[in-house]
Amino acid sequence: MQPSKGRKVNSDLKENPPPKTMPTHWPSQPSIESTTRNEPLHGDTEMKSFNSFWVLLACYPLLMPPQSLSAQQATLEEQSSDQPDTGKQVEEKQERPVADQQKQPSAEEQRDREMRLAKYLTGAKFLGNFTIEGKSDALPKPEAYTISKCEKLPQPDMYRLTARIKYGEIDSEVPLDLKILWAGRTPVITMDAFWIPGMGTFGARVLIHAGRYAGTWQHDEVGGHLFGVIKKE
Repeated sequence: MQPSKGRKVNSDLKENPPPKTMPTHWPSQPSIESTTRNEPLHGDTEMKSFNSFWVLLACYPLLMPPQSLSAQQATLEEQSSDQPDTGKQVEEKQERPVADQQKQPSAEEQRDREMRLAKYLTGAKFLGNFTIEGKSDALPKPEAYTISKCEKLPQPDMYRLTARIKYGEIDSEVPLDLKILWAGRTPVITMDAFWIPGMGTFGARVLIHAGRYAGTWQHDEVGGHLFGVIKKE
């Protein structure tokens, strides 16, 4: 008599009993523990990249060379200067004093510098050259002005200069009542359509600084530049 199939299955189970506990994972699939240990999760990768970006951004100014920082600062200043002024900015600029604006001298200081200028010009000799506009190929021509006396007149900015003028073929001494204005601390001899006996009508702007003079001149339709040194007799 042959044993039944049910009895055979039961005997097989007795010989090869099933495991008491189920495997924690299948060999073909990696466990969560191994995945966490060997490879970071996708969310952790994004978080670490995000944190690294902000750390790099915070340290960026420290890593840049000083020249790059200066160049960036100059660029920012140029961009800000190109922006149009708003009404508030214009009002603030008007309220602030101009840094390079010369302080107006007091009445006493004005009298003092007028006296010093008159004393300086008395006995001064202007030795130099003048050019004629439109004749660039010609050499500058010599000129000489000797101021025997200079005095301040009662009118504002007016001086009387007794001068000997050597101008081309002219050599004569004439009194000149001229206006001398101030560009900051620099005196500027001013002539506007000024008639000189025996010479004609002249215009000029001649500044005096550090023992030298320079400026422009006009005689009717002819004009040019003049420049030279100031000698004291």
